Amino acid sequence: MPSDDYNARAMRKYRVAHRDPPNPPMGHIMFSRSSPSTRAVLPIATMLTPTERLRVDAAGEGSYQALHRSSVAEVVQDIKENRVGAVVVSVACCDQQARAGVAALVREFPRVPTVALLSQLDRSTPQAMLNLGSTGIRRLVDVRDSDGWRELRQYLLGVGGDDMQRQALGQLALDLAGAPRDCWRFFEILFTCPPQVATVRALARHLDVLPSTLMSRFFRARVPAPKQYLAMARLIRAARLFENPGFSVANVANHLDYSSPQSFGRHVRTLMKLTAMQFREQYDGEGMLQHFRQMLVLPHLDRLRELRPLSPSWGAAYARSLIH
Repeated sequence: MPSDDYNARAMRKYRVAHRDPPNPPMGHIMFSRSSPSTRAVLPIATMLTPTERLRVDAAGEGSYQALHRSSVAEVVQDIKENRVGAVVVSVACCDQQARAGVAALVREFPRVPTVALLSQLDRSTPQAMLNLGSTGIRRLVDVRDSDGWRELRQYLLGVGGDDMQRQALGQLALDLAGAPRDCWRFFEILFTCPPQVATVRALARHLDVLPSTLMSRFFRARVPAPKQYLAMARLIRAARLFENPGFSVANVANHLDYSSPQSFGRHVRTLMKLTAMQFREQYDGEGMLQHFRQMLVLPHLDRLRELRPLSPSWGAAYARSLIH
């Protein structure tokens, strides 16, 4: 049996390692920011000339990782396999055949940012730019000087985040104004955790709390279980992905780390009483976010504003579990 001194030392070490930041002003919600060392590098697919490939790599400086492809078909494959978050296409590479493929890419994956790159100017460039504009690309970056490379990097960093994630957290920040910091932390992690976080146990690890503690606090607060919030949040991501006509049900299931399309279909049917295709037809990302709010947030606001799922007392239980 550990001594009282041993228990006291263990608790001190635990509190130092898990010390909370200072409390923010009442009603203020803190958005966490990843440090540069932990921020994920944005993967991008490119279709560029050999010279442009070298310069794009040099300009990345850890901001993005370029996967250089020689055809639109390879770029589309990268998108479907969830390997890239943006596409860069050279004006110089877009001949008539390539333009048809780029037009289909932009049409089939409207939520994947695609930017055209201009690195040289000759007699054929104006017509090539007009032709590329007809594909639906709405962003052109002129990189013939250093300012252009800086603009490209800033643009890719700006589109690298999940806009649905930002929209959801912005709306919930208004809904949950005045909620305790650890309640907000739960919702923040819900929308920023990787798709592989599919269980309450995995979610609890990201929150540094015991799964049993997390579930019991929600139960005692008389609000829906954490599992319901996590499951619905995953469907918001799914609905956003379905806004890209080029994604099949299998692609979306793979992006969200479901074991199979059938597993994803069962999840949708259980939660929404719809098939995967019916879900796709009836909900986009915004519509699913509103459904999430109507079902799990707005009816429970008073209780959520009192919910403290990560309050300090759980630390003692966790420390005791480590000691024993």
